[in-house]
Amino acid sequence: MENDDFTQEDFTFDDESSNKKKNPKGKKKNKSSGFQSFGLSAPVFKAVVKRGYKVPTPIQRKAIPVILKNRDIVAMARTGSGKTAAFLIPMFEKLKGHDPNSGPRALILSPTRELALQTLKFSLQLGKFTDLIATAILGGEKLEEQFSNLHAHPDIIIATPGRFMHLCIEMDLKLHDVKYVVFDEADRLFEMGFQEQINDIIKRLPSQRQTLLFSATLSKVLAEFAKAGLYEPELIRLDLEMKLNDNLKLLFFHSRHDDKTALLLYVLRSVIPVDQQVVIFVATRHHCEYLRELLEQQPQQELFSAVTIYSSLDHSTRKINLGRYQSGKVRVLIVTDIAARGIDIPSLDNVINYNFSPTPKLFLHRVGRVARAGRMGTAYSFISSDELSYLFDVQEFIGKTLIYASNESNADDYHLLFGNVPQTIIDEESETIRKITEINVDLINLFKVQQNGYLHYVKSRPPSSYASIKQTKQYYKQIMDMAIHPIFKEIYSIEDLTPNSLIKQLKSFRTKNTIFEVNPSASNAACAIMKRKRAHDDKLILKHGKKDQSLPEINNDSDDDDQRKTLEVDNMTITIQDPNGPNYDSMEPSQKKKKKNRREVDKEFFIPYQPPDFQREKGLEIHSFERQTHDAVIDMANDDGTQMKGPTIQKKKWDRRKKKFVTVGQTDGKTKKIKTESGQWIQASYKTDVDIFNINQLDFC
Repeated sequence: MENDDFTQEDFTFDDESSNKKKNPKGKKKNKSSGFQSFGLSAPVFKAVVKRGYKVPTPIQRKAIPVILKNRDIVAMARTGSGKTAAFLIPMFEKLKGHDPNSGPRALILSPTRELALQTLKFSLQLGKFTDLIATAILGGEKLEEQFSNLHAHPDIIIATPGRFMHLCIEMDLKLHDVKYVVFDEADRLFEMGFQEQINDIIKRLPSQRQTLLFSATLSKVLAEFAKAGLYEPELIRLDLEMKLNDNLKLLFFHSRHDDKTALLLYVLRSVIPVDQQVVIFVATRHHCEYLRELLEQQPQQELFSAVTIYSSLDHSTRKINLGRYQSGKVRVLIVTDIAARGIDIPSLDNVINYNFSPTPKLFLHRVGRVARAGRMGTAYSFISSDELSYLFDVQEFIGKTLIYASNESNADDYHLLFGNVPQTIIDEESETIRKITEINVDLINLFKVQQNGYLHYVKSRPPSSYASIKQTKQYYKQIMDMAIHPIFKEIYSIEDLTPNSLIKQLKSFRTKNTIFEVNPSASNAACAIMKRKRAHDDKLILKHGKKDQSLPEINNDSDDDDQRKTLEVDNMTITIQDPNGPNYDSMEPSQKKKKKNRREVDKEFFIPYQPPDFQREKGLEIHSFERQTHDAVIDMANDDGTQMKGPTIQKKKWDRRKKKFVTVGQTDGKTKKIKTESGQWIQASYKTDVDIFNINQLDFC
């Protein structure tokens, strides 16, 4: 299998030839910094050298020696740091060679099919000089082919949990020989609802095994308690202070939601070099189809050739699209978050967050597609007003402060720079989109569908933290008044980018009148009430409009007002005492408004109620479906705690086998389920008896 054009994520690349000159006699070569120090066997070390990789990454340097000592580990390192090779290299070293009389001896579980196929590709490369047999068990493939692959007595199984559990039931598969188990992207496996399958798979495995958990993000709770059945694991956490690669540059653009498509066209056409590929992350599959159709209608196809990948896309189509992109036949790959984890794309230099990620952990995985294996990379993020709070969440998580663009911003370094988009660029690209849309009916329909899809997405995305929402309100005016991002000044002149003063005023215009004051007249009672209320609350309105000023300065403007004001509403007269009046101090203490006693906090003796790494661990925690539904369930109960009894609607249908009506929808927990050998009940839909090889009696012992 030839993969010479494939740049692997798991090692530091060296352009020098792998052929080495022999050392002169009497001179010893220092082996402390290379793969030689691990004491690898000749076939494994030869495969590593064949690919031209020499220096192990930090996670490989930490994890491989521990794995070779038969210890269980929980390893966490940033994306692109070489986690895949960290468990593949010791696996080949421990398995040695093929055993035809044994069953599978290594099991690797991956959350997605793409990640499993990538792991299989790496295993074929690193096991090139061994006779070990590896096979992939993935959903969407034909069962017959997977039956025949398992009949070949593979040594290594790389699988997704759902399909692997299916085959375990169909074939009555025995896993007594498995001694090496890997959970790749472990937190994602638990988040995607594979907990039931994982628990049953673990119960099928022998107790004397080595279990490894690898992930780019791993909650401290999950790591310490080791829920996947590890025995005295060793925790390896690297790069906690540097979650982002030093070679990664982050750029942030603020724009209206409706202007993101125009900004995307400009960035693809004028900002990103023509010879570099791009991955665009969007919110829904409807965005994928709309943007692909729009890019296909552009005249410069060498800049806008695109393919899509999303979860509901046919598996064979996903493989074809990913293959076209990896081979360089297309420039743009439009994906949902299915490709945010573990997918290594060669020569990828740019990522665009068309819809900003709702969680910091997802942002980390998205931008981790670039700047891998020593390469440079850039991540562009389009931020609309409703996504600003998520941006502050990310800022708190990565521990870096954003730089707001100003007229004095350094044009040489755009890292962490947040700026506005000039209206000139938006107008030009929007006109291009309008002309294309007018003559394309499919594009009009796709645009409406993706607009509706985004409304559903906004309702379902997780909320941002309270602190981030508070920061958004605090810095909103500063963000609106930011300067143009300096990256746009490289092509356009300052005069071209200067916004029209009238347009700027119209964009920030906000009417002060309410709906009750639209048609003022003497006979309009609502208008008269609003006028009297404005006269009464003029100080509060002034205070709200001048938040940056101190309260005494605001009060100085109304010294001539009466200290006692009256408000007439619906023939009722309300008298209000002014707190700044001369007689206010003589009032009873109970009548005065109590002020909050704010005291200075002595940082030397103050014990905070949150740990220092609270925000980091909160961003890394697992949000499982079971946990989310547990918080959302509302059980209606009586005062004594018993369930409320009411009329229940029972639906019945005719059962041909039983020759009678049966109740539908009210079944017990074991109906239509089968019991596995571990004693756990699972859905009976796994068992279809389609095994044409009659391997129900197959035992790999």
